Amino acid sequence: MSSTFDNSIPVLTEVLKTEAPGEDPLPGTTAPLAPTKAEIAAALEAEAVDGWTDAEWAMMEHLLAERIMHKLQSRVDFVLEQRIKDSMADVLTHALHGLTNEIRIGLHDTIEKIVARAVSQELVHLQAQKK
Repeated sequence: MSSTFDNSIPVLTEVLKTEAPGEDPLPGTTAPLAPTKAEIAAALEAEAVDGWTDAEWAMMEHLLAERIMHKLQSRVDFVLEQRIKDSMADVLTHALHGLTNEIRIGLHDTIEKIVARAVSQELVHLQAQKK
């Protein structure tokens, strides 16, 4: 091997410094595509779960079940509360109409009795003055 150094041939650091992003690293070759975040996440997940024991899988199942139940329960609570509010509004409206009618009938009867009594007393008073 010759120890002569040809300055016309760039060294590796010069090639890497001048290489633009997306440009072929060497003429006639293509740069490998960078993995996407989804691909990286899938690879990490596959690597992480490959060596799991049955106990670790059981723990993961338990944690997932708890998380899903918590989210589901909060949603069920919200829907149930809304339906109860709607039902209570209907029941209270119906009860209010019934109560209003009962009060109206009771007040009408009371006023009718008061007027009848007042008329009766006035008639008695007028008849007493005639004598």
